[in-house]
Amino acid sequence: MRSTPHKAFATSALAIAALAAALLPGSTASAAAQAACTPAQVVTNGGFESGTSAWTQSSTSVITNRSGQSAHGGTSFAWLDGTGGTHTDTLSQSVSIPSGCAATLTFWLHVDTAETTSSTAYDKLTAKIGSTTLATYSNLDKNTGYVKKSFDVSAFAGQTVTVAFTGTEDSSLQTSFVVDDVALDTSAATTPGDTTRTPAAPSYTVSLTSNTAGTGWTGHESVTFTNASATALSEVYLRLWDNYHGTCSAPPITVSNVTGGTAGALSVACTALEVALPTPLAQGQSTTIGFDLGITVPSGADRFGYDGAFSMIGNALPVLAVRDGSGWHLDPYTNNGESFYSLAADFKVTLDHPTSLLVPATGTSVDTPGTSGRTVTAATASKVRDFAWAAGPFSKISGTSPGGVPINIYSVSGISSSSAQSMLTTAKSAVDAHAGRFGAYPYGELDAVIDNNFWFGGMEYPGFVLDLVSTTALTHEIGHQWWYGIVGDDEYNSPWLDEAFTDYATDLAQGLSGTNCWNSVSWASSAEKITNSMAYWDAHSSRYSTVVYGYGKCALHDLRRLIGDTAMTNLLKSYASSHWYGVSTTAEFKAAAQAATSTDLTSFWTTHRIDG
Repeated sequence: MRSTPHKAFATSALAIAALAAALLPGSTASAAAQAACTPAQVVTNGGFESGTSAWTQSSTSVITNRSGQSAHGGTSFAWLDGTGGTHTDTLSQSVSIPSGCAATLTFWLHVDTAETTSSTAYDKLTAKIGSTTLATYSNLDKNTGYVKKSFDVSAFAGQTVTVAFTGTEDSSLQTSFVVDDVALDTSAATTPGDTTRTPAAPSYTVSLTSNTAGTGWTGHESVTFTNASATALSEVYLRLWDNYHGTCSAPPITVSNVTGGTAGALSVACTALEVALPTPLAQGQSTTIGFDLGITVPSGADRFGYDGAFSMIGNALPVLAVRDGSGWHLDPYTNNGESFYSLAADFKVTLDHPTSLLVPATGTSVDTPGTSGRTVTAATASKVRDFAWAAGPFSKISGTSPGGVPINIYSVSGISSSSAQSMLTTAKSAVDAHAGRFGAYPYGELDAVIDNNFWFGGMEYPGFVLDLVSTTALTHEIGHQWWYGIVGDDEYNSPWLDEAFTDYATDLAQGLSGTNCWNSVSWASSAEKITNSMAYWDAHSSRYSTVVYGYGKCALHDLRRLIGDTAMTNLLKSYASSHWYGVSTTAEFKAAAQAATSTDLTSFWTTHRIDG
């Protein structure tokens, strides 16, 4: 968000592009996906209550019920490592995933460590299916209880594969990786209903190296994607959003040496780069483009800028623009709000930087020592819409919400320890409150960077937010993890779908009911509507927050009073579920709301100026 408690919007990368290609209409796998699937749980003895049955373990001590650790359920569990010396433990089981099924692998993980570092991954646990690494955890993921981990493994339908855990421990200070209640649930697969938005299921791989200060980054980025549309793709567009913060003659974001396509001219104030594909990409086909990338962070306490020793690096990675039924979305950057419209994607990002800098980032991060006083932060994020990070000598505190979400607070100099602690408490409460209303937080850890020099209230990225010391603003930014993060929207053309919904969620999390707030509404003109685009609000900027945030959330409170608390609660939870990792539109929400009540809502939408 900008100028008011504003926008907020990560855990490992699976080959989602391959999955999307497998399920696209017209592909051979699509036919298999239509086959009947009998829902089942295909892991045997996932709670380890039947001893070692179906499991292969590296030693007889892995599956256990001995004292020192406890089970998530029952009495037995798998305890990998925990010796305090150089050691490797493995645990695996071969499973068969039926054809035509969607599949989800889940397990519960507790990490107990004697390591005291807050930056170096000495001991690690890797979770794999087949040859695909789902996630890597480390002593940095320590927690006081179990945390549920979940992965979409539908790409392996029709295959017999091995689910495997490997724990490695270095020469000193124990780390115990305790796994329990492993399950692989299958359900009926459906072909994607969204064949209008493309390129689909992008998978980004990025490797960057920073200068000493963390204000300059160079390296390489590649993206693999699939054409979901029946219309062939002859070109794609990269959005270089942060070129708004410079000039076309000296852009902060530079792309060169493009492979897999031919770069055209920059457009839209140098924030869009066309890449012509060698041959048209038909529906269901995938391809990869790559390029060298340079990032120069400008001066300023902004969502992209450095202030003293601290750099905030939001929207700096080029991402694919979206083409839908109305064509390519190449809207301009807006500093008043957001223009960012992107589809859920996977990111694997390595950031090589001086060890003196902490680098919070989207996704789950693991730090390993580099060379000559440098550290490599490897971050993986699944089904997120963007990737952001920061760099600086932050102060860091960590905790886990009662619901099991790991949270890290990174503070710039000048933020008191009591303020940081307050923000940690707020984050724990907010993430669980939103998850209880809209669905479990899926992005692993959550990082919040706190800096009172920000001119805006806050800004959301996947699993990563920027914020002032403000309970309301942080609750709002964390709410964006659901509204725009998980449930996406076209932020330029429909900003109310994330801002109004997030402000409404913030009210609920803070126990506010919006009593009579609609009675204070006063329209500035007949053209003013909650559903206006950023093109309108950039021309009427003084009214943007009042209408989109204020009137928007009041309309949702009014809808709740009209249809009833229970109906509204069920509406938003089911709407989030049905649009999970997808894209929301005003028309779809209006249809869902109408279906939730017997009351004709036509006059409600007119009165509240909600068009679409």
